[in-house]
Amino acid sequence: MPHDHDDHNHPHSLLPGDPVLRIKALETLLTKKGLVDPLALDAIIDTYENKIGPRNGAHVVAKAWLEPAFRAALLKDATKVVSELGYYGRQGEHMVAVENTDTVHNMVVCTLCSCYPWPLLGIPPTWYKSDAYRARAVREPRKVLADFGVALPADRAVRVWDSTAEVRYLVIPQRPKGTDDWDEEALMDLVTRDSMIGTGLVHSPEARTT
Repeated sequence: MPHDHDDHNHPHSLLPGDPVLRIKALETLLTKKGLVDPLALDAIIDTYENKIGPRNGAHVVAKAWLEPAFRAALLKDATKVVSELGYYGRQGEHMVAVENTDTVHNMVVCTLCSCYPWPLLGIPPTWYKSDAYRARAVREPRKVLADFGVALPADRAVRVWDSTAEVRYLVIPQRPKGTDDWDEEALMDLVTRDSMIGTGLVHSPEARTT
């Protein structure tokens, strides 16, 4: 509804227009009123900056590449396996791992909203939540992959997994050639967030230097 009057003494008019400043003003106001604990806010920020995110997912992928028994257990019961590594909590309660091979490429979407494995991949990217990605991923996955710069052989099937509040997916990308003697830490550096959604590939060390 347009503001067609001059009286701007409403509470909302006291907040700055810039979103960052607006959030800070709200935080200050709520803290002064005793409605939020600044220490709790700091703990939440620290969690999302340092304790959850794609690095956790990369750890799982690298470990699956290196340890066949771990990989088999992950594909059988991902929820149990990632929980044992400490990666559990909100938006990560029901996990399924799917593996890319020479014949199948997996890709994840949430057609209803933005269900996403936060403990493993962090906060979902903006494009993952967009109407365009959610609609197109299931109708024309190869075109969507092309938009991300992913070109697959024609004989490789693309399997699209629709996340829900009950099930979230982690794509185990293919291990690139030329990494046979790499350790876990080095392999983790190759794994990207998009490769664990299926909208990216893990490239060989040679490809990364060209």
